[in-house]
Amino acid sequence: MSSPTQDVTIVGAGLIGLSTAMHLLQRIPNLKLTVIEKEAGPASQQSGHNSGVIHSGIYYKPGSFKAKFCVEGRASMSEYCAQNEIPTWACGKLIVATTPQEVARLNDLYERGRANKVEGLRIVDRAEMLEIEPHVAGTKALYAPKTAIVDFRNVAKSYAAKIEELGATIAFRNPLRSVINRRNGDGARFVLQTDQLEIPSNTLINCAGLHSDVVAEMSGTDPGLRIIPFRGEYYTLRKSSEHLVKGLIYPVPDPQFPFLGVHLTQTMKGWVEAGPNAVLAMKREGYCKRDFSARDAGRTFAFPGFWKMAMANWKTGLYETRRSIFKGTFLKSLQRLMPELTSADLAPGGSGVRAQAVNPDGSLLDDFRIERTESAVHVLNAPSPGATSSLVIGNHIADLATDLLS
Repeated sequence: MSSPTQDVTIVGAGLIGLSTAMHLLQRIPNLKLTVIEKEAGPASQQSGHNSGVIHSGIYYKPGSFKAKFCVEGRASMSEYCAQNEIPTWACGKLIVATTPQEVARLNDLYERGRANKVEGLRIVDRAEMLEIEPHVAGTKALYAPKTAIVDFRNVAKSYAAKIEELGATIAFRNPLRSVINRRNGDGARFVLQTDQLEIPSNTLINCAGLHSDVVAEMSGTDPGLRIIPFRGEYYTLRKSSEHLVKGLIYPVPDPQFPFLGVHLTQTMKGWVEAGPNAVLAMKREGYCKRDFSARDAGRTFAFPGFWKMAMANWKTGLYETRRSIFKGTFLKSLQRLMPELTSADLAPGGSGVRAQAVNPDGSLLDDFRIERTESAVHVLNAPSPGATSSLVIGNHIADLATDLLS
């Protein structure tokens, strides 16, 4: 079925795609806008499978997009949730150092957090750590008392409701199959084809997350990177053990990787999570160990940057695979933070898949990457704190798209 020509078509109904649509509709009356989404509802992939933390901005290099967007994002997200009666909980966060090397890195994180104006951030000693989290290990910790949690699925539902109130369409169950790029033709610049729709559109906004590189290629843009999916697997604490965790307990992250390490987190979903690890997924929506897509795996293994990354980090890769297979290895990671945990405390949990952008030289892209072309905007890397920053990122993309529309 062919639809009328749209001013803007957004691919992806995750938090960033929905936020972008909401901001555009609020600033441009009568804008013809459609969001297409292959799943049955909003936030079905990365946006709905994260830990639900409204990040404070501790980890990110001052001056980076992550730092800028997170600092602004934590305030805007908290305000949005309050205004729209979305429950949040400022449960606080401890980043725990268990070795002298981690204590040194903790000081670096403290300086980053101060530069990023994280409210109430301070280094605490062993005695104060035990007041905050009575069962935690470690010698020193960084404490962010204002760090909060939310169920981002509720945030996404709120965004989607506002978009529909503003008169736009969210076309669920419509996976994008092809994009015709009419560079030299008359009429709409792009024609997006799904199983059910043919949508002429003057502007394309690519918020496809795990498939953002594929959508960029479909539209005639070389993204200069490849999305490699990494599955993060969780356990949950059994109800009888949930009292061991009061808020958020994180390790000091390895500065070589854009992952935060296995941690213990209260959630607004009704349970305490333990995880995640980071293991290569054989499918872009590979939430289970057995999930496999020949197409997705082929794109990963055909990319030279993957093999360069794998060669440089093979020891870490083997360890993560072992931690995925053996519960005891996973447990040892958690016991560094909380020694009294036992295997009996851990119940099977869920998982998420991170869209990790990898450069051709094998380096992992850490900062956000949003590229504008002549008639499109491509969000090529928006990992954590993308959910926290979704309102700010959506407004930024709306700025770029408004320039294209003018």
